[in-house]
Amino acid sequence: MIILGLVLLVVGLLTGISILTTIGVILLVVGAVLAILGATGRAIGGRSHWY
Repeated sequence: MIILGLVLLVVGLLTGISILTTIGVILLVVGAVLAILGATGRAIGGRSHWY
């Protein structure tokens, strides 16, 4: 999810399409939060692994 967010962010910035930039930032933030929660060992959505 982090990689997809980064790709969308770069494509959005290069092409000037603001919706791609916005979606990219949202995916980066959500991916980072999920990665941090997963690294701390917390169960996310009742599952110990979210991938």
